[in-house]
Amino acid sequence: MTEKKKNLPDEHGHFGQFGGNFASETLFHCLEELKAAYARLKTDPEFQREFQQDLADFVGRPSPLYWAERLSKQQKGAQIWLKREDLNHTGAHKINNTVGQILLAKAMGKKRIIAETGAGQHGVATATVAARMGLECVVYMGSVDSKRQAINVYRMKLLGAEVRAVESGSKTLKDALNEAMRDWVAHVDDTFYIIGTVAGPAPYPEMVRDFNAVIGQEVRKQSVEKIGRFPDALVACVGGGSNAMGLFYPFIEDKQVKMFGVEAGGKGIESGQHAASINAGKVGVLHGNRTYVMSDAFGQVLETHSISAGLDYPGVGPEHAYLNDTGRAKYVIINDAEALAAFHELTEKEGIMPALESAHAVAYGLKLAKTMSPKQHIVINLSGRGDKDVHTIAELEGVTV
Repeated sequence: MTEKKKNLPDEHGHFGQFGGNFASETLFHCLEELKAAYARLKTDPEFQREFQQDLADFVGRPSPLYWAERLSKQQKGAQIWLKREDLNHTGAHKINNTVGQILLAKAMGKKRIIAETGAGQHGVATATVAARMGLECVVYMGSVDSKRQAINVYRMKLLGAEVRAVESGSKTLKDALNEAMRDWVAHVDDTFYIIGTVAGPAPYPEMVRDFNAVIGQEVRKQSVEKIGRFPDALVACVGGGSNAMGLFYPFIEDKQVKMFGVEAGGKGIESGQHAASINAGKVGVLHGNRTYVMSDAFGQVLETHSISAGLDYPGVGPEHAYLNDTGRAKYVIINDAEALAAFHELTEKEGIMPALESAHAVAYGLKLAKTMSPKQHIVINLSGRGDKDVHTIAELEGVTV
């Protein structure tokens, strides 16, 4: 069952009606430059050798595929496996992509790095690789997220990055991305923008997906070794969707493997305070690509809400929109309370503290397992660790730390 490349975007970066390049004309040249550089380097043996070497020696890959034995027995259903991206250097899947993009920046001769971040994990990963390469780094972060992820802000500063708090709009991830785009327009000659998710103008959705596809590639091998075959289902949280796309992509042609993307239901779809772009949004253009967007009747982008900063985004990667519309993947909703309960469940039953983003995937994985046979297997992508969320959870539960 070899992976096929049927789902690559076309030459204009489209996945069906989604994707494309709707960025400012000012960015057209640097996006074309990036597209050409990536097209050349992604098949270059030396670039790939260096990327794989960094994943092994700097990131610490492969990450384990772990059988959550106590959780599995408790659900009395499918066997639950966790893909342990939380064990990567910097504590999340984000480092896979930043390692790849910093190598691109180096190959292109760029001296300055910018990024946006919500939960702070992409910001930390970007600051980490920039420090390693000795490059200037500026990270944009909504002021709301800066407060709820103060530890990650300090980590970025310790790594030598400048963190610019964004006060516009909802002061979250969407607005951080807006400011990063403005910075890039003003500094196109020397700056490389490391986007953290499978969104943005082409070629970013394809490029970020490819760098994160190591997750699914490892699961293909590990599941055969540990289970004897591929899993029956894959589960991952979806904001922009980089961790989910990294898990899903290598399995797209394996139709017997079901795929579930878990969106942030926040306080409930009916409340309007959520971030479920696929389930409750409409097709529109956001941050340089056509996708599902949380917007009103006039096309204005709506404010979103999630207990997890990394899922608090009003759009979704265009390939996820395509997988939804073609029926290859199913996108479901988990609310704040369910994610918080799953955080405690995994922490107490397995001694593994997930990021609140990942806790959404865990919550749905537990539900799904109950509907399946003990002879079936689910892989949940544990996209990050929960250290960064301890203060948020303590505050929500009225605990002083």
